Amino acid sequence: MSAITDFDALRRAMAENAEQPEGPARNARAELLLAEAEKLTIPLAVIEALGHQLKVYNYSSEKDRMFVPFARLLRMWDERPEDFDEYEVHSLHWVFKWMSSGMLDQPHVPLASVEKWLGEMEHRYRLAGHSERAVRSAEFSVAAHVGDIGRAERAYDAWLAADRDTMADCHACELHGQGWWQAERGRDAEALELWRPVLEGEYTCAHEPHTVLASSLTPLLRLGRTDEARANHLRGFRLVRVMESMRGAYADHVEFCALTGNEARGLELLAERPAYFTDDGHPRSKLEFMAVVALLMERLAALGHADREVPGPAGRAWTARELAVHARVEALALAARFDERNGTSYVSERARARMAQRTLVERLPLGVRSARASVAPAVAAPAPLPATDAPDAPDPAALIAEARRLSDTLRPHAVEAWAAAARAAEGLDLDARDRAEIADHEAMGRGPEGIELFERAAELYGEAGDPGESLAARARAAYVRALAGEVDEALAAVAEPYDNVLALYAVDGTGVRQTAAVLMGRARILLRRVHEAGEAVGPAVLADAETAAREVLALVDGHVGDDVRLASRAAEAQAMLAELAARTGDVERAAQLFARAADAFVGAGLPWFAVEYEARLAGLAHHLGDIEEAERALRAALEHGGPHLEATGRAQLNLQLAEVIGGRGLSEEAAAHALEAAHWADEAGEGPTLGAWARQQLGGFLLRQGRWAEAAEVLESALPDLTAETHGDGAVVQTQWWLGDCLSELGEHREAAERWLRAAEIARNWPEQHDHATLAHLAAESLGHAGLPDEADRAYARAGDLWRSLGNVHGLVRALRARAWLALGTQDGPEGARELMAAAVGECEAALPVAEDEEARQRIVAELGHTQQQFGDLLTRSVTEEAEDTGDTEDDAIRSVLEEALGRMAEAVDVFATLGDDARHGRTGAELAAGRLAADLGRPTEAAARARAVLTAYTTTADEDQDETAQARRAEARQLLDAVKEEAD
Repeated sequence: MSAITDFDALRRAMAENAEQPEGPARNARAELLLAEAEKLTIPLAVIEALGHQLKVYNYSSEKDRMFVPFARLLRMWDERPEDFDEYEVHSLHWVFKWMSSGMLDQPHVPLASVEKWLGEMEHRYRLAGHSERAVRSAEFSVAAHVGDIGRAERAYDAWLAADRDTMADCHACELHGQGWWQAERGRDAEALELWRPVLEGEYTCAHEPHTVLASSLTPLLRLGRTDEARANHLRGFRLVRVMESMRGAYADHVEFCALTGNEARGLELLAERPAYFTDDGHPRSKLEFMAVVALLMERLAALGHADREVPGPAGRAWTARELAVHARVEALALAARFDERNGTSYVSERARARMAQRTLVERLPLGVRSARASVAPAVAAPAPLPATDAPDAPDPAALIAEARRLSDTLRPHAVEAWAAAARAAEGLDLDARDRAEIADHEAMGRGPEGIELFERAAELYGEAGDPGESLAARARAAYVRALAGEVDEALAAVAEPYDNVLALYAVDGTGVRQTAAVLMGRARILLRRVHEAGEAVGPAVLADAETAAREVLALVDGHVGDDVRLASRAAEAQAMLAELAARTGDVERAAQLFARAADAFVGAGLPWFAVEYEARLAGLAHHLGDIEEAERALRAALEHGGPHLEATGRAQLNLQLAEVIGGRGLSEEAAAHALEAAHWADEAGEGPTLGAWARQQLGGFLLRQGRWAEAAEVLESALPDLTAETHGDGAVVQTQWWLGDCLSELGEHREAAERWLRAAEIARNWPEQHDHATLAHLAAESLGHAGLPDEADRAYARAGDLWRSLGNVHGLVRALRARAWLALGTQDGPEGARELMAAAVGECEAALPVAEDEEARQRIVAELGHTQQQFGDLLTRSVTEEAEDTGDTEDDAIRSVLEEALGRMAEAVDVFATLGDDARHGRTGAELAAGRLAADLGRPTEAAARARAVLTAYTTTADEDQDETAQARRAEARQLLDAVKEEAD
């Protein structure tokens, strides 16, 4: 650090240091600045440097270092109060509050000293003429900390009753403390009502709504308001993540993860802040942090992950079991120190209660990336059944009967039921029929490996005297071959069962069920052949499959009745015809048949079988532009799938529904479905693929609702998994673009520009360059807002070149205007700015003769009007600042520039006038600016005429009376007239 040579340089250095991230590095620089201040031999310089040091200590993990500089500052005040200016007097008294809370947070400071300091604070505030509001607030904090509930309630009431003055904490901080107390006393709803103005952004400060968002999490969960809790977690964590001093609020977010089944995210949060395990400068927040670490680790152990490696204090590896013990010991040791100091057991009781909390929500989807698969316990293998001679052993016959009932009625989990029956009957002498069905269903569960078991089942069905079911088992074996890619072999294998079953059926040798099973097996194989052929499928192959499906329908027609198996065959055959219609391009017919198939399954009491076809129907309806039908089908699929849907299917359906209803503008409901999609994709282990796409969509829907912080958190979570190969570079660009929008709205302009520039780098390789130009322009705007004029100018220049290549005069002109304004504040100065603005005027004038049509010409005329007006504003600004610096407003050069500015404004008025009423606001704005310039140049008649022109431009109709711009312009015109008249008088 270079030496500080004067007071102004010291102040600049302290201001720069105040903008640095919280932490030891900023604190160390504050100490060096104090040493430099002492060299200046200016008492106020030392006072300000001590105040700066106090502030950075207070907003860091080294709060315990505040006491020494404050003692020095207080001694200086007592010895020479005249050395303090008004601001430093206020700051000194303000810091009394920090000292009070700081002592309370350090268990080595005796309680008697805390109470004595409280009295000192009250005395000094009274001498300074301050309200007792801040004193009573500090007293409340002491009483609440030690567990003196009666005194806390009295101090709380006195705090609220006292007048607010300049020593009172800001509204946001006060409301946080008041709500915290209500939540502590079990009044969650009252706490949230107190916090509402802070949560809604009515009151904010450097640390709010950060701490209110964190404090609200558990009360919201206790009240069942999980959507709000999720939103507050996503919003709040973004705020506390970068602030080292907010370990207590950070702990609240870890606690939220432990209480909502988001253990994996909780571990990620711990990994981000390793220093929080060991920083000792603020014991009270360390106690809070270690308590929730113990809570999270014990939750992991309960889930079967006690031996999982987890983030912990540096220097060694930790398992969840080890860290749970360590964190609990640390938390209780710290609590005991506070209790010893306080003479109560209150702090320990609260710590134990916090560590003993039970999960409030088994699993609350957050929308951000989840490592759920690595945290959730593995699915346990089925427990072995007890021996059959045990008193409570299951009855094999009962299990077989139940399995048969489930399979006969096509209930879910029939295969699992047969597996349970098989385990129970192991070693028993079963009849051939039972053994056949056990083998048959075991084969169904094995997929391609089940062919031999199907053949074994066929033999057993034959032994049991059921030749039709034997042929059906052989047909199932053939279909498995087709699924394995052996379509020709499958057709050869099914040919004999097909011929034989038809022959048997003709002589009443088997029933409709068995015959339909064989026919359906053959139809499935023929449909599989269609799929295998792809785009090269011939008409004969399509015809064979259609004939087979219709053969099934013809067979079961008139036999369905209450037979769910036959109803299922009929519905599946309809679905096959739908599939074939779609393959031949008859989309409308396909949609009708899929709808018929789905209705048939639902009508048969088999809604879970309808899901696949409702999903297909939704896709076709969307293709046909029937959004209502697509939405209806997707909702039906989710309803009918119910608990039987696999995680991947549930994710896909929710994501499709989100896209459909999001397209209708229902972004809130769409966000809810995208959230579900992301959750189920994570559960299925498809977070990097399907989950990333769901998160991308969720972020977009949140953005549409103006929920910038939540959207940013979700989009940042999606980006690492979004790849051009899997999701397309368009999805990556859109995500970066949306994220830039969010960060810009949040005031994080430099970060927004970075996102837009990353997106622009991808878009620069696209054939169409409009997106590339737009992104470069957006990045330039944010770089300007971030105070980076050189970088902004380069980005605007890049955007301008792109707009020129696209023939987009509007984008080009706006880029030139923006560069002109930037140049005004750089070394290029007024001359460089003038050249750029003149170039913008020239581009407009050059584009007018070649405009495509009248509408395009009028847009260019409007752009020219705005450019001339901005040219006038820029010229005025350039000399106004110079005049303010020199104090000379009569300089000939300055008047000359003002005359030129007036000419530009007059040009703007004339240009807007050619557009008629459509440009009325633009014309009156330029007219007023011209009037003010005329007045400054000593031309009251012209100024008054322009003011009257504005008044004339607006009629007094009821509609225009409601136009805020019209009202404002009329008011400005009257003010200008009054000023001109006053000057004349």
